[in-house]
Amino acid sequence: MVNMTMINSERSDILSVRIEVWGDYACFSRPELKTERVSYDVMTPSAARGIVEAILWHPGLRWHIDKIYVRAPIRFTNIRRNEVKDVVSGRKLKTIMEKGSGEAYIATPESIQQRAAMVLKDVHYVIEAHFDMTEQTSASDNPAKFQQMVKRRAEKGQCYHQPYLGTREFPARFGLCEEMPSCPDELKGERDLGWMLLDMDYSNDDGIRPMFFRASMKDGVITVPPIGSEGVKS
Repeated sequence: MVNMTMINSERSDILSVRIEVWGDYACFSRPELKTERVSYDVMTPSAARGIVEAILWHPGLRWHIDKIYVRAPIRFTNIRRNEVKDVVSGRKLKTIMEKGSGEAYIATPESIQQRAAMVLKDVHYVIEAHFDMTEQTSASDNPAKFQQMVKRRAEKGQCYHQPYLGTREFPARFGLCEEMPSCPDELKGERDLGWMLLDMDYSNDDGIRPMFFRASMKDGVITVPPIGSEGVKS
């Protein structure tokens, strides 16, 4: 469920929002494990941002994740999944474009392979985020307008595309958070979750770079550092 209140800030274009999401399974894949997928213990900030943007995306908004509340015990299970092992190479696409003929596709029956995955089950989170308005907003746009938009969309269960929990095969359910769910007893206390993916940096001319931070969970709450702060490494 989602509870919306204005942040006490000198900037009038920042809005706080809480979105409750849950699902049967989730997989927030660790990037260091390529062959077999292994999920982080909890949702990553980049996955949380993807869920919020699935509900309300606008070119004039930039979403930032502030906190992730873990509201279900952390449980893992093993599954086997069919995955496509091949990708269409850039060189092949360039050749097809230059010649004006060719087939740029992957034959799925020929490229499927089974892989094991360690995923989370019965997950439940509350995402606390805020947005700021970019130069792509129009003169008629204001924070109150977007506040009403996100509230209306969340109340009606509307989204631009189905939010998912790490991978598209694990859809996320969401709703309005009017009261914060309690923290499970086993998550109380402080726990070091190690280095976690924060988000991707698209601002570099030499390519996309991942950003990481040292995640710590206290009483089921992960505080996410702002991008560009001292604790963020790329």
